[in-house]
Formats: sequence, C-alpha cells, structure tokens
Amino acid sequence: MLYSFLTSLVDTFSFLNVFKYITFRIGLSVVTSLVIIFLIGNPLIAYFSKKQITGPIRQDGPIDHIIKKSGTPTMGGLMILIGIIISTLMWADLKNIYIWIVLFVCTSLGLLGFVDDYLKIRFKNSSGINAKLKFFGQLIISLVAILILVYFTDHNSISNLYFPFFKNFVLHMGLFFIPFGIFIIIGSSNAVNLTDGLDGLATVPVMLVALSFSLICYVVGNTIFSDYLQIEYIPNVGELSIFCGSIVGSCLGFLWYNAPPAKIFMGDTGSLSLGGSIASVAIIAKHEIVLAIVGGLFVLETVSVIIQVISFKLTGKRVFMMAPIHHHFEKKGWAESTVVIRFWIIAIILALVGLATLKLR
Repeated sequence: MLYSFLTSLVDTFSFLNVFKYITFRIGLSVVTSLVIIFLIGNPLIAYFSKKQITGPIRQDGPIDHIIKKSGTPTMGGLMILIGIIISTLMWADLKNIYIWIVLFVCTSLGLLGFVDDYLKIRFKNSSGINAKLKFFGQLIISLVAILILVYFTDHNSISNLYFPFFKNFVLHMGLFFIPFGIFIIIGSSNAVNLTDGLDGLATVPVMLVALSFSLICYVVGNTIFSDYLQIEYIPNVGELSIFCGSIVGSCLGFLWYNAPPAKIFMGDTGSLSLGGSIASVAIIAKHEIVLAIVGGLFVLETVSVIIQVISFKLTGKRVFMMAPIHHHFEKKGWAESTVVIRFWIIAIILALVGLATLKLR
C-alpha cells in the first residue's frame, strides 16, 4: 500500500529508492508494528478489563498459578493481529501472492481463535469451540492456503522437501505435499497454542522463529546468497521477510504487556494465528524441517502432551506431573519466571542451531 505509493514516486524523488530495499522495509515493518502495539495496548487492556474479558484458568494447575492468573484479560492476540496486518499492508509488495497467502492464514486462524476465546469467555469454561469443529476449521483454512500455493503460483519446487545438513537430499512428495502442508500448519498452530500457558512463554519463541525466518526468506529469495549457501532459490519469497518482521515487532510490543506478571494473555486469537503464520512461511520458503528445529520448543511441548495422553490411556499412569511440560516444572516447584526464562534460553539455542543449517550443507 504505502510501499507501492512511495516507489511510484522514485522517478521524481530519487531518495525514495531506499524503499525498494527489502532490508530497509524489514526494519520499517518491525518498528511500525511495535509502535502500533504501544499505541493500542493500554486502551485495549483497559477496555477488556472493564468488560471483564477474562479467560478461564485450568483448575488442575498449581494453586499459586491459579490465583495469579485469575482475572487477567485475554484475547490480546487481537493487538498482535492488528500490528501484523497493518504493518504488512503498509510495507510489503501487495502484488506478491505469497503475502496474501500468509495474511489469509494469519487472519483466518486468528478469527477462529477469536471465536474460540469468545465462547470460553461467554460460557466461562475452557471448552470453547467443539474440538472436532475447531479442527475442521483449521483443516479448511490450511487446505485453502495450500491449494492456492499449489495452483496459483509458479513455485516449481513447491512439492519438494529439503533436508538440512544434506546438500542434495531432496524428497519429491508430489500430491502428498497437500496433506503434508496441512499437517504443518495445523500442527504448528496447535503447538504454539499448547505452549502459551505462562506469561511470555510463547511470545519470545515465536519472535525468535519469525526473526530466523525473516533471515531465511531473505536468503532464499536472493540469487547471490542462495547460490553461495547452496539453497534452493525461490523468486519473490524475500518479500515474506516483511511479514516476519511485522510478527517480530508485534510480539516484541506484546511482550511489554505479557511479561511476568502479565497484564493480558494472547489467547487462541494470537496463538493459533501466530503458529499458522510461521508454518505457512516455512512451507513457502521450503524450510519445513528447519521450522521443527528453530521452533523445537513448540515441538517439545506438543510431544509432552502426546506422551502424557498415550501413557495414561495405555497404562493409566502419567509420565509428567502435568502436561504440557512447562506445567510439569511448575508442579515440581520451579518459579514461573524460572520456567519461562529457561525455556527462552532453549528457544534461543534452537534458533541458532536452525540458522546454522543454512551453512552446514
């Protein structure tokens, strides 16, 4: 929007040529989304508090956790979505179909999460949308996004799966790419949702993943860097760095209010949309496996739940004191801030390992 307007004036005002550089617009997207969050943060929190828009707290958790979290406004993901969408529309090239695909996933899953949060607040329970209906919604959104990517782009390597650490190891998935892509989006959105259980716990890892993929998309969409690093070059993917920058700025601003003790929670509105967004970026950039590395903390949280459920159904015994695993450590007596910071450290290490795969091929 603003990008197209400014670049159209380059012939008249040559200094506006700077807006053609993706790196410059990444910075603008981060700052713009950050400023937006700061502008709307306090008024939105005050409004939610006044209207008592607070979500239910799990009653099987630590007593201290229940006491601290009760009464805290939720649906803070709305401010994240506003920051991402406005910033992306301002600074991204809107002729790029990849931008519209990720915005579709982000907005649609955000809307699904909003309805889920609303029902939890309306009926004052943690059920929200029926689990099957929620999954169906995620399935339709993911299917539409993948089909658009397959049939409306000239992405020749779209159905390929590239493996980090192996230069020439490529799996040609063919039509199997469609269910694979759906699995990645649904899995990622639910994984971030499971992780969002403590103040700031999901916010920083999402920010780290978005920051990592901002760099990855820039490299993948640049002929010189992709050739040097021997990575599959994909035209126009670099523009997704703007979208990732918007996520970074929005999450950074949201962390101001979500840091312990949180003034607001992101809710499913934020977690579902953020998880699906980073997944769609990874799929388009053909770095799905790297997503599992960089976002390894989300994988850990999800696996802990799967193990807990399977163990209880088969043996009647629980492996963890409580799942997801961050609650296990709370039950063991770790302070919430200790759990959060140590999990952030793990997320930082995994992000660095994931970025190292760009060179180690």
